[in-house]
Amino acid sequence: MTPVDSVSVTQAPFGILPDGSHVSVFTLRNRQGMQVKVLDFGAIISEIHVPDRDGTFADVVLGFERIEPYLANSAYLGAVIGRFGNRIAEGRFSLDGKDYQLAVNNAPNHLHGGTQGFHQVMWRAEPFTKEDAVGIALTRSSPDGEDGYPGQLDVTVVYELDNDNALSLRYHAVTDQATPVNLTNHSYFNLAGQGDILGHEVTINADRYLPVDAGSIPTGELAQVNGTPFDLRQSTVVGDSITVPHEQIRIGRGYDHNFVLNQTPGQLLNLAATVRDPVSGRVMQAYTQEPGVQFYSGNFLDGSQYGKLRANSYRSALCLETQHFPDAPNQAHFPNTILRPGQVYRTETVYRFSAE
Repeated sequence: MTPVDSVSVTQAPFGILPDGSHVSVFTLRNRQGMQVKVLDFGAIISEIHVPDRDGTFADVVLGFERIEPYLANSAYLGAVIGRFGNRIAEGRFSLDGKDYQLAVNNAPNHLHGGTQGFHQVMWRAEPFTKEDAVGIALTRSSPDGEDGYPGQLDVTVVYELDNDNALSLRYHAVTDQATPVNLTNHSYFNLAGQGDILGHEVTINADRYLPVDAGSIPTGELAQVNGTPFDLRQSTVVGDSITVPHEQIRIGRGYDHNFVLNQTPGQLLNLAATVRDPVSGRVMQAYTQEPGVQFYSGNFLDGSQYGKLRANSYRSALCLETQHFPDAPNQAHFPNTILRPGQVYRTETVYRFSAE
């Protein structure tokens, strides 16, 4: 891939769903030759091609080449997650004096929106181009009662790729009833484009993290990272820190925890995390408005699903899911995740790619 004179977005068929719906893949390309591919099924980011220090491009996210494996996307590869990213204990919460029971799809808990979730539905796609960016807006209406959630939720997710190799993810939602909302994207990154991520270096801008119980539900404590393998405030090799003996690492089988991001007063987007691959020189920085980021080190990838040219094997990629805190509807001291009629849910995350 080489630099081009202008940005572009193209559409191509990607497959047909069992109900006959036709799925398309949209390719966003900037002037630097960077490409991002997005499906209108699940609002899935299926490919991200970025250059290394020598200008050689590689696809740095996990995904599939056909639609069929995405129909059983138990790892949520590349998808938008909703209504509520991460877990809700026992799928239960109370709101305004009424008890709700959500789908339990990660026994005994509710995970990533439930049995259907936003990752398993068609979205309406509208591509667009600007002088200095290219993108796609994806919209859907989640009906009252979907996976047990109250109210109709109208959602828009915008992916925009600029000419500085930054991919912006903007989320917008409104509701006609009070409902929990916590949207995120579940892309799996491997900046080498192959192998595992144990040699990747990770920095997370967080003084605290959320310890979890055996079911991966936060205990409620906002624990200090000092003296633990969760102190990633300085660049840390994943393969070194993940082997440090610690009860929370044992429970998660590695990293699968939400970090409480440090905030700079008055700053809209805060630097959440930086990932470096020292071999290729690729760097990814994640900026967000969200109060947390879930760092997941691919602990449950087992090679049973074959992705683009290779198996999605153990720790072959990592996730940085910017979000509010897990189980927030049940933990009053966590940042609020309840959206009410007349309010607007609006948040942005930016993944910026470079090489050094």
